[in-house]
Amino acid sequence: MERIDKEHKEEILEMIEKAGDPENYETSWDETGTIRKIKEKVNIKKGGESRAAGAKFELIVRKDLEEKGRIVDKWTNNVDLEKGKIIISRKYNPFKKMLILGTGFPDFISIKHIHDGVYSVIGVEVKMNGILSKEEKQKCAWYLKNKVFSEIWIAKKGRERGKIEYGNFEEKYGEKYNNP
Repeated sequence: MERIDKEHKEEILEMIEKAGDPENYETSWDETGTIRKIKEKVNIKKGGESRAAGAKFELIVRKDLEEKGRIVDKWTNNVDLEKGKIIISRKYNPFKKMLILGTGFPDFISIKHIHDGVYSVIGVEVKMNGILSKEEKQKCAWYLKNKVFSEIWIAKKGRERGKIEYGNFEEKYGEKYNNP
């Protein structure tokens, strides 16, 4: 039997202890019987609540944009930054064994008629805190550089209850991401 260094041994013993505590932890196993993930049930619940709150906020933003006279639809595409092209956005859920469409970036495409065949086409990303990841910033810059959208708005919760603030990506990050 191989010798196990002390740190690795402690890590293994901790995983075994957590796996034996179904009250507080949820353990998933792979086909070989190896522990794949151990999650605290408290964090699982928080994650579910966060996703639900985010989905609810998306609906509120969509309704707000429609009230402002914009046509809004779910954007089901994404950008493959390595290939430099737009792709259909899909995610595979191995637990439900199903393919999920409609998980594009940004969340919405918003269109408004300006005059005589001229339209404003804006991408809208909904973030409760208004902060984009580095990859999301790169995707926004790509969309603007390739003139897919005339602007990209970042919708976030306002300071006042029930208010939505829209920030323009170019105004907030333009200097850094103008030359992707």
